[in-house]
Amino acid sequence: MNWASESRQSIPAGAVSGRVETLCLEGELSEQELLQVSEDLLRRLQRGLRQAVVDFSEVGHVDYRGVKALVARVEGYRRAGGDIKLSGLSPYLAAIFRAAGAHGAFEVYPHMNDARAAFALSRAPFV
Repeated sequence: MNWASESRQSIPAGAVSGRVETLCLEGELSEQELLQVSEDLLRRLQRGLRQAVVDFSEVGHVDYRGVKALVARVEGYRRAGGDIKLSGLSPYLAAIFRAAGAHGAFEVYPHMNDARAAFALSRAPFV
């Protein structure tokens, strides 16, 4: 498994940090590899990250048994006032997430930029 992380600064608004980090995953992800992604997200949460995007656009398959760890992690982010959004899920991967009980657990976007923009929109002041 390979994954890269990129961090970009968004315009901060309010108490939530404006930083959004994107984890770009690729390949076929085993249960153990998804657990590693979950642990990486936990370390980022402990360092203060509150907004993350996990991009699956280069992923061909995930082991359904590892999805529960990601669901638990998004719940932890939300308790801390943040969120994890997913991007790039193919219909096949979306079916695996549904079958693993993750239907509705995540906001899913077609492209990582859409997911990143959703964080900025959620912080935008009402006019």
